[in-house]
Amino acid sequence: MLASRQVLGNVARSRAFAGTATSIRHLATVSDSPLDRKVRQNNWEQNNFINYKKMSENLDVVRARLNRPLNYAEKILYSHLDDPHGQEIERGKSYLKLRPDRVACQDATAQMAILQFMSAGMDAVANPTTVHCDHLIEAQVGGAKDLARAININKEVYDFLSSACAKYNIGFWKPGSGIIHQIILENYAFPGGLLIGTDSHTPNGGGLGMAAIGVGGADAVDVMANLPWELKAPKVIGIKLTGQLSGWTAPKDIILKVADILTVKGGTGAIVEYFGKSLNPFVASCTITIVLYSIQQHECAITLRDSQLIKYHLGSGLDGISATGLGTVCNMGAEIGATTSVFPFNDRMYDYLAATKRKDIGDFARTYAKELRADEGAEYDQLIELNLSELEPHINGPFTPDLGTPISKFSQAVKENGWPEELKVGLIGSCTNSSYEDMSRAASIARDALDHGIKAKAAFTVTPGSEQIRATIARDGQLQTFEEFGGIVLANACGPCIGQWDRNDVKKGEANSILSSYNRNFTGRNDGNPATHSFVTSPDLVVALTIAGSLHFNPLTDKLKDKDGKEFMLKPPTGNGLPANGYDPGQDTYQAPPKDRSAVQVQVAPTSDRLQVLEPFQPWDGKDVKDIPILIKAQGKTTTDHISMAGPWLKYRGHLDNISNNMLIGAINEANGEANKIHNFTTGDWDAVPAVARDYKKKGIKWVVVGDWNYGEGSSREHAALEPRHLGGLAIITRSFARIHETNLKKQGMLPLTFADPADYDKIKPDDKVDILATQLAVGKPITMVVHPKEGKTFEVPLQHTFNEAQIEWFKNGSALNTMAIRA
Repeated sequence: MLASRQVLGNVARSRAFAGTATSIRHLATVSDSPLDRKVRQNNWEQNNFINYKKMSENLDVVRARLNRPLNYAEKILYSHLDDPHGQEIERGKSYLKLRPDRVACQDATAQMAILQFMSAGMDAVANPTTVHCDHLIEAQVGGAKDLARAININKEVYDFLSSACAKYNIGFWKPGSGIIHQIILENYAFPGGLLIGTDSHTPNGGGLGMAAIGVGGADAVDVMANLPWELKAPKVIGIKLTGQLSGWTAPKDIILKVADILTVKGGTGAIVEYFGKSLNPFVASCTITIVLYSIQQHECAITLRDSQLIKYHLGSGLDGISATGLGTVCNMGAEIGATTSVFPFNDRMYDYLAATKRKDIGDFARTYAKELRADEGAEYDQLIELNLSELEPHINGPFTPDLGTPISKFSQAVKENGWPEELKVGLIGSCTNSSYEDMSRAASIARDALDHGIKAKAAFTVTPGSEQIRATIARDGQLQTFEEFGGIVLANACGPCIGQWDRNDVKKGEANSILSSYNRNFTGRNDGNPATHSFVTSPDLVVALTIAGSLHFNPLTDKLKDKDGKEFMLKPPTGNGLPANGYDPGQDTYQAPPKDRSAVQVQVAPTSDRLQVLEPFQPWDGKDVKDIPILIKAQGKTTTDHISMAGPWLKYRGHLDNISNNMLIGAINEANGEANKIHNFTTGDWDAVPAVARDYKKKGIKWVVVGDWNYGEGSSREHAALEPRHLGGLAIITRSFARIHETNLKKQGMLPLTFADPADYDKIKPDDKVDILATQLAVGKPITMVVHPKEGKTFEVPLQHTFNEAQIEWFKNGSALNTMAIRA
């Protein structure tokens, strides 16, 4: 190992020295420089290319300005700066103006995003964009029938999205194609790229070294309309991985443990960057490029042998984890509030690119590899170290994804907390864990049980992440194993993970336990039952506990009985990271935009109850707002599921007025401890939250909401911001916000404000009236809220905000979209 380090050190020094020579500088600027190659971003779009050369030039500018090593997250962001020369750069403070490579939208959020884009008056998107139909398919009886039913029920929405995509030059993935994040990983993600997606689990793309960031639809519209995308410069949390995963421990356990450490708000305002302890294998690959310039082939051969030696010695931290496994870790990073999560480019990513017919991208990434990892000496704002050799399998939950319990202590936790012991349903798949490797490992456990003559004791469902995965595991036998095991194979869609589940085995209000390989387990999220105890874990543990039908089973230590009553232990799971016979693409589910789009008409029926053309919000009148009510003081966790539920409400995502009937119906009112029951001060009645808000709006009364910590965590859905704006809200005042929701509120012309002293939350009562001195709104300055208690003396509460000058204009003009229209 020391010898290989020394060789690399000498090569690196030689490279640095060679870089100072005039002749080498000349070679680096000729037209056949490796970074001058035209490599397509994907196999679907003919004229969209990876621009590593521009990214490299931007980094040169930033390095000269900052004069310090950069970590990988910074490299991706700063290489995409709109103005690398003039951009202020300070982690945690500056607002970066960025130029993402791509935009991706899932069908539920795409409706509103496209409706907003249509109002911009452009004839095509300015940046590559795709729409993915995955959210509107409800799980009922099984894949084919559920898909056919969804296509029939949602025809109006699918026709709108299909026609709008054709009109505005957007790639369209039809229902049945798979979950957006799996499709992105299989087709569009590339190392060093920057993608924004209208779904909170967009960070899944980090499995291929891409900064893939979840945003609201209004942010997506900015990029679609060729405006720079604004992001507060994230801090960077470094997570060093040592050791190796083995046995029952899976990549999912990394993020389950990290969530337990950082909690649901610990990653807010930060990018999580994972790295291993070993030298990156592509140090050698980079030197190969330099050596090739000198045409010394014997040196090239030596370097290649060194590269093989280094690869042999790596084997710790990252090298043993597949690209899809890395994607799993990044995907669930959304649950700690992180802006995104990334891994440095490595061999596993190259293998996956090659397996998905993108070897050219892998080769191109190798020529840019020195910028696809952190610089030596790069610093992090927080550093965590995990020894994977000591990591136990974890189960997180219930009701929150950051309550982590190692499997060795889980049975005891079930007893101590009185959680329902019987496992009713085990669910594997979703965007987090539906790779070929996930399915293969899970199938190996199911096959082990079948070989002993037993099947699943609990109900069992399988959600393939994409049509490609479904077709490949159907060909290779895993699907048949799951069906023999007693499983129901659902459609290639989100399904129960987002509440699209017509569950009938328990009554609403009946306490029960379910276990999934999903990413999120908030109260009522999966089945609409607030009494369901939902736990998240790896697909491996889901299958194992499904066999036992009990939360007390630990496959590492406990035995099962076979069909003859003989005891046996399950073998640790096994499975290939990539299919030996390649991927089967399955049915063609992609619709490319037509070459001639001039005759395409976007289909929106004026009488539709699912689609509604947007009307601009009214601009601010320039005055302070006085003596207005608190619509609701929300108590405890208030996620976007509480603010704008999914499930059956998904069908109204394109109709703002109709979906506003679910605004805050899940939030708990501090006044009475109940959901969706608040006091209307004008009538004295207690009514549903949307009903009271509509009554206030009709009477010209603005209102505010008071919330607790990390308000708006969870999904990226901008409806959670659009609905309060539509129903007359002025401000949301909290102890703290989740990043995406705070931005979404600003984009819609609302005031997201935080208590300067979080303890002031407790001073506010639900029946207080308040003044919001909006005329004080200025960058870096507090705003005063005057509180008029129903009983007692008036007092003032200082509020903070994160508005910059451009965002203040959004508020003044009524929304970011209004501001765009004014400037057009």
